[in-house]
Amino acid sequence: MSGPSQHRTILHADMDAFFVSVELRRRPELAGQPVVVGGTGNRGVVAAASYEARRFGVHSALPSSVAKRRCPHAVFLPGDHALYSEVSKQVREIFDRFTPLVEPLSLDEAFLDVTGALRLFGDGRSIGRQIRAAVRDELELGCSVGVAPNKFLAKLASVEAKPIAHRDRIEPGDGVTVIEPGTEQAFLDPLPVKRLWGVGPATLEKLHRIGIASVADLRRVDLAILTTSLGTNQARHLSALAAGADDRDVEPDRDAKSIGHEETYPVDKHTPQEVRRELVRLVDAVTQRMRNQGVGARTWTLKVRFAGFTTITRSITTSDTVDQAYEIIDLLGPVLDGIDPSPGVRLLGVSGSNLGEPVAQLSFDDIAVDTPDWTATTDALDEIRSRFGTDAIGPASSISRGRIDPVRRGGQQWGPDDPS
Repeated sequence: MSGPSQHRTILHADMDAFFVSVELRRRPELAGQPVVVGGTGNRGVVAAASYEARRFGVHSALPSSVAKRRCPHAVFLPGDHALYSEVSKQVREIFDRFTPLVEPLSLDEAFLDVTGALRLFGDGRSIGRQIRAAVRDELELGCSVGVAPNKFLAKLASVEAKPIAHRDRIEPGDGVTVIEPGTEQAFLDPLPVKRLWGVGPATLEKLHRIGIASVADLRRVDLAILTTSLGTNQARHLSALAAGADDRDVEPDRDAKSIGHEETYPVDKHTPQEVRRELVRLVDAVTQRMRNQGVGARTWTLKVRFAGFTTITRSITTSDTVDQAYEIIDLLGPVLDGIDPSPGVRLLGVSGSNLGEPVAQLSFDDIAVDTPDWTATTDALDEIRSRFGTDAIGPASSISRGRIDPVRRGGQQWGPDDPS
C-alpha cells in the first residue's frame, strides 16, 4: 500500500436498510414500525432491520429468536431474494450513469471511481447527492454515500453518513460524508481501532493488551511492538490503514470465485437417506447456476454442520472443470457416506471453486461401456426450467409431499421457517 492518494475520487454507496426499505414500498402501512426481514423460524437470522427496530438492539446477523425477545412487537417478514436482486439491478443502472467503474460488493453496496467524471458531474459531494436524489426519486429508496481518496476511507465515510438509531430517537444522517485529501488523519485518529478492516475480536484483544484503543494510538505505536503482538503482515496492514493508505483500484468486472448453496434445516436430518436427498437437491441447483454462467469447477466442497454446531468441510479437486450434477454426486456422495448423520445434521452445503470453462472428456473406459452423454439431457432440463420455473422438473429424490422441492437461490438465505 502507498500513502493516501491525492488524485482519485472514490465513492462508497450503501443502501439504507435495503431489504426492509424494498419491502416497505409494497407494505407502506408498515412505515414507522419496527420491521425485520430475515428468517422467521427459531433457526433464522436477521437480514435487515428498520431503524425503528434498531432502537431496540435488533441488527443484521442477530438470531431471529433474540430479535423477537428484544423487540416483541416487531413485524417479521420473510426475505424475497429475487425481488432484492431485481431492485439491486435498478440501483446499479443509476450508478452506471455516472461512471463505468462500479464494483458491487453485495446487493446493496458498491464502490464507484468517479475521478474521470468530475468535469461532467461536479465534485464527489455533488455526485453523491445526485446519486441519492436519483435513488430516492426513481426507486423510493434511501442510500448513504461516502466520498474519499480511496476505497477504505470511502467505506468509513459512508457509515458516518447514515442515520443513527438511538434508544429514544432516530437521528438522520447527512446522506453524504466527504473526507477531503489532506484531512484523512483528522478523520481517522478519533475512531476506535475496531473500525479498521481486519480487526476482529481476537486482534482487538491483542491491541487492547498493548494499550491501543483508537486509530491514533495505533498510528503512534512502534511497528516493532505491533509486529511482536500481531505478526509482520498484519502489523504492516493495520499501520497502513491507520495512516489512511489504500491503493486498491475499483474493479468493475470481478469474477465470482466460487458458486454454492447451503441450507439450514428446521428439523435435523438423522439418516443417510435424508442427507443424500439433500445432497442431490443442492448439487442439482449449484450445477445449474454454473451452466447458466458458462463455468464449471475443479474443486468441490461439502459442508456439514451438526446439531451441536460442530462443522466439517471436505473438498475434492479434479483434473478438469465439471458442471454436470451426476459427476459431482459421484465425487461427493462417497464423502457424505463416510459421515455419520445420526447426531443430527443441521446444515448441508455444496460449493464449487477454481472456476473455469467446463471440460467434457470421455475416457477409454467410458467409450468401452458406451457411457451415455448426459449433455443433451441436461440442456433439455435447463431449457424446461428456464421456461416453466425451477419447480417444473427435477431429480426424483427432490420430491417432497408429492411436489418437487427445488433449491431457490436466496430463498433460505437467512435460515429456515419453522416446520408446519
